[in-house]
Amino acid sequence: MKSLLWLVLSAALVANVFLSFAVDRNGLEIALSAVSGVVALASGAGLWMLRGSRESRSGM
Repeated sequence: MKSLLWLVLSAALVANVFLSFAVDRNGLEIALSAVSGVVALASGAGLWMLRGSRESRSGM
């Protein structure tokens, strides 16, 4: 699940950067950029929620 979220996050970030630089700013491109931003935020939040507790990561 985490690897899928990392893949979605990476793809959304690449798409958002591409849409920011490569296309003109009309309604469709703005909507696509907003959707890719929401997907990036949602996958980042999902990764944050799936992280382990600090106790399990510290190794103590």
